[in-house]
Amino acid sequence: MSGLLSAYVLHARPYRESSALVDVFSAQGRSRAVLRGARSKRGSQARPFQLLEMELKGAGELKTLSRVESSAPPHFLHGDFLFSGLYLNELLMRLLPQDEAHPDLFEHYQLTLAALACGESLEPLLRGFEWRLLDELGYGFALDSDCHGQPINSQGFYRLLVDSGLEAVSDAFAPGLFAGGELLGLSRADWQAPGVLLTAKRLMRQALAPHLGSRPLLSRELFRSRKE
Repeated sequence: MSGLLSAYVLHARPYRESSALVDVFSAQGRSRAVLRGARSKRGSQARPFQLLEMELKGAGELKTLSRVESSAPPHFLHGDFLFSGLYLNELLMRLLPQDEAHPDLFEHYQLTLAALACGESLEPLLRGFEWRLLDELGYGFALDSDCHGQPINSQGFYRLLVDSGLEAVSDAFAPGLFAGGELLGLSRADWQAPGVLLTAKRLMRQALAPHLGSRPLLSRELFRSRKE
């Protein structure tokens, strides 16, 4: 992928003497590029949560970022909203393959950043983004039916099988289970229903864990240390 893009910087780190390695996200996917003169005015514009117009050159995995210009006002995130934005970026960095187009996910990312900047409720925003990301990568599963196609029983209990979806269990006291009524509330995005937010957080943690691997998320660790 080369050419002119509207994109966001997900992460940047120093590279050689005066350059930076920059991961960017656009409708065409996640790409990695070298930004030369990272300490110049052009480099100072390559910051997260700012929609940029940029030009990528090269056909390999590591491209050259030859043009960076702001194309919209930045989203100024603070406190928990900043850590949440960093969390979204880290998820994309860790899970998205390079140079694979995801235009719908890119649009959802933009909407989520705007909602964070407006101070909307964090938990529904984060759970919605996690769900969309899993679905885009082919890891999604039904919330209103189990892995055998049977409707979720509001009085039943279920465990998550990452490769196939929710499975009904008879032992309601087994660890890590999900109540059917709360799963149905989640399927309707009924965030006000009792237990739905906590169920969504636990479910997304379980669903994401096999794909993230054992290395902890830095943004999650930073958020936890801030709360201590």
